[in-house]
Amino acid sequence: MRMYDIIKKKQSGEELSTEEIDFFIRGVTDGDIPDYQISALLMAIWFRGMTTRETCDLTFAVRDSGEKLDFSAIDGIRVDKHSTGGVGDKTSLVVAPIVASYGVKVAKMSGRGLGHTGGTVDKLEAIDGFRTTLSEEEFIAQVNRIGLAIVGQSRQFAPADKKLYALRDVTATVDSMPLIAASIMGKKLAADDDCIVLDVKTGSGSFMKSVKESRELARLMVDIGKSAGKKMVALITNMDRPLGHAIGNSLEVAEAVETLKGHGPEDLTSVCITLAGRMLSLAGKGTPAECEKMAERAISDGSALKKLMETVSAQGGDARLIAEPANFRKAQYAYAVKSRAEGYIAKVDTEAYGIASLLLGAGRNTAEDKIDHSAGVILRKKTGEFVKKGEEIATLYAGDPALFGAAEERLLSATVIGREKPADEPLIYDVVE
Repeated sequence: MRMYDIIKKKQSGEELSTEEIDFFIRGVTDGDIPDYQISALLMAIWFRGMTTRETCDLTFAVRDSGEKLDFSAIDGIRVDKHSTGGVGDKTSLVVAPIVASYGVKVAKMSGRGLGHTGGTVDKLEAIDGFRTTLSEEEFIAQVNRIGLAIVGQSRQFAPADKKLYALRDVTATVDSMPLIAASIMGKKLAADDDCIVLDVKTGSGSFMKSVKESRELARLMVDIGKSAGKKMVALITNMDRPLGHAIGNSLEVAEAVETLKGHGPEDLTSVCITLAGRMLSLAGKGTPAECEKMAERAISDGSALKKLMETVSAQGGDARLIAEPANFRKAQYAYAVKSRAEGYIAKVDTEAYGIASLLLGAGRNTAEDKIDHSAGVILRKKTGEFVKKGEEIATLYAGDPALFGAAEERLLSATVIGREKPADEPLIYDVVE
């Protein structure tokens, strides 16, 4: 089998066989195929696409390129949630303890943020002492004991994807539907969960900019998961505005805690209740509507907050910060961003809001960059709200006041103010089952 022939075949729009896809991923993993041939096939896939069968085969080959977790020693139904990435998306910190409070096991492997999107691991590391690395034995024991553990992804998970993504990033092939699906699901299926809820973001702050694209990606990933024997559901959620008011690591943890106390922003609370309800429903706890009521109860009776505190303590973190999030380490400097016009906030570029937080030190451009956990943005006004000229619309936090200028300009240029109040948009566009 020759890589040249595989490239030529896909270039002509033909369907690759399972054997050809396996050959390709083995060569990527072993280093036997040079970067220029890998890139050539990625570009051919970008132009010609893949069938569902091809995409499933690619996903399974990526999954099998490295280590896979065996969760058979975990007692009970295992359920996970995966988000395609957004701004202000701290839902895992809310939904995981809600679900675990009902005895459903949440063995969660989370990622770090890159670019304008945040990562759950970075948020958790804002908690003093929190360990995001556990041995497999520690991880399984903790899930069995308290029902929840959240750790960073192993470097050995789906190593083929790491190589493919690096080349996609520099060859303008990131936005290929089959390549996105194989990347996400290849890593997700390497973990041994029974049920997976996908939170597919759509809009200006996500990788999928339209509902149509997001629905197509959701359907593809659900089909892949089902073909692997998993119970699957995907929600298409709105990322045309940040979720909640906080953007930045410790700021988002504090907002997640307030949500578990019943005082969170309405949009964040609503999305979390729906996600948690779907997770509980897939785990056999009832209908989605019944399980949403259960999720609301876990917040109102304090059991979800107690579960988060228990998890933080088990992983070495300072649970006092969860009890009193006002005690999180504060940024040295704060700056008020004021509106330059009067009217309604008609729309925002959510990705640019995420970049503003990154410019303050809350994110990273490369995997090696260090972040300031106390940096970020608190939104004082959101889409649909009326603002007066000179009124504060956001507060910026950073360890260096020299960072405020660029972040302010990015945020203001991303905020469109008009005379008419914009129509309300749904938080959840669709459910794909």
